[in-house]
Amino acid sequence: MPSKKSFLADQSTLPWHAPGLVAGVDEAGRGPLAGPVVAAAVILDDLNPIAGLADSKKLTANRREKLFDEIRAKALCFCIAQASVEEIDRLNILQATMLAMQRAVNGLRLKPALVQVDGNRIPLLDMHAEAIVKGDSLIQAISAASILAKVHRDRWCEDFDRMYPQYGFAAHKGYGTAAHLVALNRLGATPEHRRSFAPVTHVIHRFSAGQVAAATV
Repeated sequence: MPSKKSFLADQSTLPWHAPGLVAGVDEAGRGPLAGPVVAAAVILDDLNPIAGLADSKKLTANRREKLFDEIRAKALCFCIAQASVEEIDRLNILQATMLAMQRAVNGLRLKPALVQVDGNRIPLLDMHAEAIVKGDSLIQAISAASILAKVHRDRWCEDFDRMYPQYGFAAHKGYGTAAHLVALNRLGATPEHRRSFAPVTHVIHRFSAGQVAAATV
């Protein structure tokens, strides 16, 4: 008999759906150079529909904010979780993303019978799950999860911008834009920059080399 771990690892190939509650899961923040990766899990209420759900990247910031509040008010349950920069650097960004998704699902007040995850990978869970490419455009619960994760992370970036305004986090949200790279190379890395990401690693090494050179003069 196959082990529980191997069974769960293959669960995305199951050709049927168990009856019961369905949770949608998505993440935000895999690509940025700084900050946590955020995941959300949502179980929608079929009797309390939400109009306008879509991939969060295709919505305006104002529309995402409004839907964020509506999802929280109308969903049967939801959970927003994250993996820290330290976990990203220790585990790698893919495994940290899986960890954040696992935390989001496990944090739901109600246990789903099926978890539908945006993308082509699923975290290790103790219920049936399937990965759906472009699920944030196809499955409403995943769309809702993408909105919760995106708004939560954007708010984190805005809060961090108030601590480090010279980096411009409110504008670039941690992504490696030209303005962000200029600030990073001029000022060095903050405590929330991901040391395992190449542009940050390069800057840290350059600043460390400069400090050593200055100390030997």
